[in-house]
Amino acid sequence: MTPELLITSGIILVLLVLSGLFSGSETALTAASRPRMHSLSKRGDRRAAIVLALRDRNERLIGGILLGNNLVNILASALATSMLMGVFGEAGVVYATLGMTFLVLVFAEVLPKTWALSHADNMSLKVAPAVNILVSVLAPVTHAIYVVVRITLKPFGIVLGAELGREQAEEELRGAIDLHEGIEPETRHERQMMRSILDLDEVEVGEIMTHRKKVSMIDLDDKPDGIVDQVLDSQFTRIPVYRDDQDNVVGIMHTKELLRELRRHKGEVSKIDFGELPAEPWFIPDTTSLLDQLQAFRRRREHFAVVVDEYGSLMGIVTLEDILEEIVGEIEDEHDTPVSGVRPQPDGGCIVDGTVTIRDLNREFDWNLPDEEAATIAGLVMYESRLIPDKGQTFTFHGFRFEVLRRVRNQLTSLRVTPPGAIAAAERKEAE
Repeated sequence: MTPELLITSGIILVLLVLSGLFSGSETALTAASRPRMHSLSKRGDRRAAIVLALRDRNERLIGGILLGNNLVNILASALATSMLMGVFGEAGVVYATLGMTFLVLVFAEVLPKTWALSHADNMSLKVAPAVNILVSVLAPVTHAIYVVVRITLKPFGIVLGAELGREQAEEELRGAIDLHEGIEPETRHERQMMRSILDLDEVEVGEIMTHRKKVSMIDLDDKPDGIVDQVLDSQFTRIPVYRDDQDNVVGIMHTKELLRELRRHKGEVSKIDFGELPAEPWFIPDTTSLLDQLQAFRRRREHFAVVVDEYGSLMGIVTLEDILEEIVGEIEDEHDTPVSGVRPQPDGGCIVDGTVTIRDLNREFDWNLPDEEAATIAGLVMYESRLIPDKGQTFTFHGFRFEVLRRVRNQLTSLRVTPPGAIAAAERKEAE
């Protein structure tokens, strides 16, 4: 081989290495974890800050790398064609095309990109300074190319650089949360909390409130001794009080205020003016979102509200603790009773009280039952079946099997819910 051929072959080899570096750098910089780069940048890593800066100017980054990559690929192909034509004549064009296609595809594209994908964060940190210099040098050319591309696409209604809308950004965040994989209880709980935070503006207080049937209330027309007994027997520190009718809530009785009055009057209940004792109630509509209500609790520095419907009728109460439990799960104290209503079965299914909310089931078992049209599991069955089922009826919705175990008048009080995994396991067992 002549010295000229050796030199040309060496130049082609160097160009292929540069092409591989360009390809790997493009993949690494675009696939690098933005959250990790942001964290490293905050801790003072200059290279991570460069990665973020390049990602923020994505069109310049891609344009600069592609420009450099195409330049070296075209130059390598031209040199190879010239060299092989000098050796094989016209047939050298075919040999150069086949040979360069193989070399570029394997060693300058697939190999470096595959390696970069598996080491994206580390490689992006290493190549960022050099790529930043390259992008800066080629910035005038890439800007001109970008202008041509933008003008070309404009007649087709395609706008480059359009930012993600709120819904798309939230979907991207939900996808990132779902990718936070792991079977450990801590990881699973973290996923549940992050999903719940995103759901705060979609869930209304009417879905998580304590229903009026379960709310302890005091009638101000009762005898004083009876009112005191009710307050002391209650496990709650704040109790709604009403006159004549439960829809006529006139205040919120705080046990501390009652104890102060008892002490001030030395235990003489008859001297206490129970009409002046309750604090003014705070009424909110049942359609208030949890996010809005959480912010309202913070502004007012309160954590107890009375929920009413559009006609002003009492629906229930909601507390700050109720909203926090939607994020972190159940918060139990010495007065709480264990959460009831769900009894897991050996076959993988559950016997569920009709009043159990769909959100609680999804959170507890990592299910994905829809809760847009119904808040409780009984409500979901009635909504999907378009009737009030009788005992023994079985339905399959969203891959789950629902069997009505008990019905009291028009209420479904107990159901057996079997998830898709348990259904498939039972079918495999029957097939065997």
